[in-house]
Amino acid sequence: MKKIEAIIRKSKYRVVKEALHEVGVNFFSYWDVTGIGNEKEGHVYRGVSYSTSDIQRRHIAIVVNDEFEEVTVKTIIKAASTGEVGDGKIFVSDIKDAYRIRTGEKGGDTLN
Repeated sequence: MKKIEAIIRKSKYRVVKEALHEVGVNFFSYWDVTGIGNEKEGHVYRGVSYSTSDIQRRHIAIVVNDEFEEVTVKTIIKAASTGEVGDGKIFVSDIKDAYRIRTGEKGGDTLN
């Protein structure tokens, strides 16, 4: 099993969520996060300068069976990409095991 964590633009969340549902990824967690990015210059809006060093993003955490890793990552990249700096990052890590609390069931079948 793999844990896929994606940090994306908040404005792309709905598109990413719908794209994940289309490929069969129906369960994941998400939360709003603030981070520091590579962008160093601020933006000016209506004559007021805004710092972009603290960036609002959405963090998505998904655990999938190994065979769903590639399709999940590709789906997030396609749906979240704008081609601009700040599109986000994806991290993939191994999951040793999973348990369904209700039944005590163990392993990859708990993800269904």
